[in-house]
Amino acid sequence: MKTKRKFSPEERLSILKESEREGRSETLRKYNLSPSLLTRWQKKYLSKGVEGLKNSHRKIDPKLRELEMENELLKKVITRQALELEVKNELLKKTPLVTGKR
Repeated sequence: MKTKRKFSPEERLSILKESEREGRSETLRKYNLSPSLLTRWQKKYLSKGVEGLKNSHRKIDPKLRELEMENELLKKVITRQALELEVKNELLKKTPLVTGKR
C-alpha cells in the first residue's frame, strides 16, 4: 500500500523550477509524480504565487465542530418551542372564554 507523500510549499516550488530546468518528464520520473499533479501545482503557482502552493484544506477544530452541532440543536429546540407557543396562542383565540355565571 502506498503512503501519501506530503510536499512543503518550498519543495513544490523547487520541483516546479527543476521541471523547467531539466524537463518535465525527467522530473516526473525522478519524484514519481503524476503529470496532472505537476500541472495543478503550476496553475496554483501562476495564479497565487508561493501562497497557492500551500495546502488549501483546513482542519476544523473538534471543539468548534462540537459547538456548531450544539448550536444547531439549540436552534431546533427554540424553533419547536416557538411553534408550540404559536399553536397555543391560536387555540386560545378560538376558544371562547367561559364566564363564571351561576
